[in-house]
Amino acid sequence: MVEQPQAKEESRTSVELFAGGGGLAMAVHQAGFRPLLLNEFNNRACETLVASAKKTLGVDGLVRIEATRPEPPEPGQPAPLFPGDVRDLDLSALEGKVDVLAGGPPCQPFSAGGVAKGDEDKRNMFPAMFKAVREIRPKAVICENVRGLLRPSFAEYFQYIQNELRLPFEKRDSEAKWQDHDAHLAGILRKLSDEDSDPDHYKVVMMPVNAANYGVPQVRNRVVLVAFRADLGVDVETFTKYVRTPKFSEAALLRSMRDEDGPYWRRHSVPDHVRDRVQARLPKVIKEDDCQPWRTLRDAIAGFGTDVKLPPLPPVDLSRLDEKYDFGKSVGIVDHIGWPGARIYKGHTPNELDQPAKTVKAGVHGVPGGESVMLLDERIRDPKAADGWTYRHRYMTVRETARVMTFPDAWLGSGPRGEQMRQLGNAVPVTLGEFFATAVAEALTAAGH
Repeated sequence: MVEQPQAKEESRTSVELFAGGGGLAMAVHQAGFRPLLLNEFNNRACETLVASAKKTLGVDGLVRIEATRPEPPEPGQPAPLFPGDVRDLDLSALEGKVDVLAGGPPCQPFSAGGVAKGDEDKRNMFPAMFKAVREIRPKAVICENVRGLLRPSFAEYFQYIQNELRLPFEKRDSEAKWQDHDAHLAGILRKLSDEDSDPDHYKVVMMPVNAANYGVPQVRNRVVLVAFRADLGVDVETFTKYVRTPKFSEAALLRSMRDEDGPYWRRHSVPDHVRDRVQARLPKVIKEDDCQPWRTLRDAIAGFGTDVKLPPLPPVDLSRLDEKYDFGKSVGIVDHIGWPGARIYKGHTPNELDQPAKTVKAGVHGVPGGESVMLLDERIRDPKAADGWTYRHRYMTVRETARVMTFPDAWLGSGPRGEQMRQLGNAVPVTLGEFFATAVAEALTAAGH
């Protein structure tokens, strides 16, 4: 098996809601937090969490619980997993014992694929997140969601979400309209100063992010909300400046490709026609910066998709796709399985190996895994093509997709291919989540917590 990176010393604690396939849970663990509770409604995702827990979450397994008022486990004990509706949970036994509450409330109400009903959608779980904040009083909150929250049509409601997170103890009356409650919150916030230290008040940082800028081999635009309890004295301004400074850039990637013996080509052995095609499209002027290069799909497959080098994934035999043959079993890498039927058509363009992958989607866009088709290095003669050649293509395997999400090879998705791709498409890339969780931990430490 592939060796996984060692987590930082776990002296802090966490709770994660809407855990899904475990992306954010793995990220928080790698940042040094010990899980006191995980919650996930989908049964297949719960199976995934249980199957991978010992190798990816740093705990002695997960144990499913039925109790709706869970008690925190002692160090070394299995972490509890509540496989039900988060709204049924009473988290009061965890009050004062949680450093970070993490979660990505279901994004369908605010995504194009989910019809974008926003507040009217019953799948909007932000209210459940705020209820958890009231019951736990965590030191910090990390919340990830789709970029659709930034649409003009959602602007006022998204501001309301942030206001609720700032004042979670100002509970909305069940009969009140959100607009009226937002006006009430805004009135309170106008009276607060930056020096306010009310423990019922949180200081919120909102970040639009592209995961590629944080070392993920995927262009994935999302929104991250981070909140710190006001009485902790965290330097939110310094934290904000740090997380808003890009660490990786497209320009740095292009510079690494510019020369035939550039760092990117030294890392990868590719046919001359592939390198020539990529270099022909490079802009004449590439800006300079101090960032690291964006990571590409080729990087991920070859094992360079994270800070920890992984073994390259074996090639997929295109002649055996109809067999759905698992090429990875012989080297201990599961779910590296060829899949037939990949097509390229208008509105369904493929991934290119020498760019970050396109956004991994949750499998509701026409084929399992959404636009999970990739162009290969192999090409065939085609008299209809402008240059006389057409590059071959296939579906990405589940394991390739997991690497694009920066999941460790020890992660075991439960269910058929489409279900595993759905879990990956709904997840938080581990590298992105770890960056923010580590920044939160360091901000708490700097403030003496």
